[in-house]
Amino acid sequence: MIVVHHLNNSRSQRVLWLLEELGIDYEIKFYERDQKTMLAPASLREVHPLGKSPVITDAENTVAESGAIIEYIVERYGNGQLILPSGTPERLRYTYWLHYAEGSAMPPLVMNLVFNRFGLGDSVNEGFIAPQIKLHFDYFDYIEDELGKSTWFVGEEFTAADIQMSFPLEIVAVEAELISSRPKIKQFIERIHARPAYKRALERGGRYDFANSIK
Repeated sequence: MIVVHHLNNSRSQRVLWLLEELGIDYEIKFYERDQKTMLAPASLREVHPLGKSPVITDAENTVAESGAIIEYIVERYGNGQLILPSGTPERLRYTYWLHYAEGSAMPPLVMNLVFNRFGLGDSVNEGFIAPQIKLHFDYFDYIEDELGKSTWFVGEEFTAADIQMSFPLEIVAVEAELISSRPKIKQFIERIHARPAYKRALERGGRYDFANSIK
């Protein structure tokens, strides 16, 4: 059985949601952040050398990193659900959004959170981090425009790419001013919050504070 090593207030919530969408039995082992540093406890290093979450164990396999975990679960247990057929344009788009979430969208959001939390230099924030956030969430309304093309990120069918993309968008949605001018992102978030599997994942994993979520 899959064991989700679940750090409170973290991206591992998406793994629980994916498992609930697929109807897969799983266990949760809970870990709590240090209240001062907000870092994961040292005990997570017993699961994976980096001591970070999300990470899952499944028999002899230990899988870390959100994208890799999602790919592993969908390919091994999904039976064709939440993924598009290989060799199609839709599959390429699916793969793009699956990796865009952590590869491009999340880094500036995490840097912004860390710099704000620890009071680091405003010049770095204003000169690099803020422009990067605007690049993805403001300039040309990139994500807003993409969601204007279809109900979900890869067309009219909900996929694991939507689960992966949920986290950066929910972080951005904390800023009421920003989200109020982006109806497509707002509607996307409302749709995912209405999904029964999303609600079940929150019940099992606990609610979390997107404004203070760091890996």
